[in-house]
Amino acid sequence: MRLARITLALAAAVAMLPGHAFAVGPEPAPISPPVQITVGYQKVGHLAPMVQVTEQLKKLGVEAKMVEFVRYADARTALLAGSLDVASIGPADLAIALSQGSTSAIGLMGVGSSPKYVIGRNGVKLDSWDDIKGKKIAIAPGSAVWFQFAATLVEKNIPYNSFQAVNIQGGGANFDQALKKGDVDAIVTWEPFESTPVLEGYGFFAKNLEYGQSKAVGAELGIIAASKDALEKKRGAIERFVWAYLSAQEDMSKNPEKFTKSYAEFTGIEPKLSAEATKVIKLGEVVSVDQIKRQAKAFADLGVIPNDVSGQIANYWDGSLVTQAMK
Repeated sequence: MRLARITLALAAAVAMLPGHAFAVGPEPAPISPPVQITVGYQKVGHLAPMVQVTEQLKKLGVEAKMVEFVRYADARTALLAGSLDVASIGPADLAIALSQGSTSAIGLMGVGSSPKYVIGRNGVKLDSWDDIKGKKIAIAPGSAVWFQFAATLVEKNIPYNSFQAVNIQGGGANFDQALKKGDVDAIVTWEPFESTPVLEGYGFFAKNLEYGQSKAVGAELGIIAASKDALEKKRGAIERFVWAYLSAQEDMSKNPEKFTKSYAEFTGIEPKLSAEATKVIKLGEVVSVDQIKRQAKAFADLGVIPNDVSGQIANYWDGSLVTQAMK
């Protein structure tokens, strides 16, 4: 009953987020001869449409070689190094790359949104932001959720050193283990690792500690980016990838049961867990160039990235492939 109430509250919250109105255009003609592209991805729920992309692309004359990464940051590094043609990366990764002098990635579109809550360990008081004082909170510095969390603290005038940040490396399961063992009081992570402690009975959503709506970062969970080289030399294949991904997003958005099944298949989690996690995820981009500009400026001001690249962002974002796919 408690989980049902929480899920209803989260579902109501995510329904209030801005979203993408799906209306994917007609299937594009196949490319001949076929073109191969290399795609970097992570096994997270909001990227579940990746499940359908490979087979769909085969029909369109595109052979997609899929390469799994644990973190957005690793996929960003491979994309910038030229090892990938397309990759799912964090919303902040474009600004991070530009601030480091790398101009080889082009942002194409966002992938989804959800409310974000600090996950507390049972017995820990987290009724308000004041309650994080002195708490041990597990974070992944530089991750997409960390950017959302840190921006929220700044906008609420909460000193970052008011709590004890515990850096966790690797995948989201490591956060859940730290919470379960009592090594930390709370975690800042991503689905399905947010829902896992609740379903398994050792954690809870701190509903008054929402951090997914900061002005600087916003609610976007990730973006799809391409290498500049791939856009120039394999543009037809990248256009078909964008169409196939949007088509899969639309299909799953209209069919929640299919989204739940694909989420479980994609991530390897139990269907009962994916069923809860999908209720709070809204597929479709909510990011904009202006949002990424605000993020770039905010984190330059804070010293998280070495310089302000907000004035360059528009030159490294190409929304025309989405526009074309939606015609």
